[in-house]
Amino acid sequence: MDEQLAADVDSVVEKAARTIDLGKRGFTIAVLVFVLIIGQLLPWVGDHVGWQVLTGQGGGIPQLFAATSTGVGVFASALTLALRRWWMAWVCAVGGWFAFVDGILAIWSQQSSVAANAIGTGPGIGMIVAWLATMLLGIQWMRAAWSRT
Repeated sequence: MDEQLAADVDSVVEKAARTIDLGKRGFTIAVLVFVLIIGQLLPWVGDHVGWQVLTGQGGGIPQLFAATSTGVGVFASALTLALRRWWMAWVCAVGGWFAFVDGILAIWSQQSSVAANAIGTGPGIGMIVAWLATMLLGIQWMRAAWSRT
């Protein structure tokens, strides 16, 4: 009987060590994911909205930002919120900051596109919204990941 109880306690402790309790931060992350999805529906490059940029319209650097912000910011965040795995919080934290830097490059590429005769006359509101949401997601995921160490 004591051995079974000890095994059950060890099992519970091991599971708790692998999971993360996000609390109120989880709601904040969910709202930021929603904001990022809204950003995909707004203009990014010229008349192209975010999901069109994701499919290849609007240039390579904005497409990279669209891919990383959607992959990490939407899909990985949703999966991490659902599964609550600590290591996935680290993936979202590091990936979020990578997407944030991609966003800076995408915005810069649109600000300098007039000189290079590229598509776009500046970053669209959707790109700015997505960049801000990605930055805030990176902050939230970093705080969540560090809360376990």
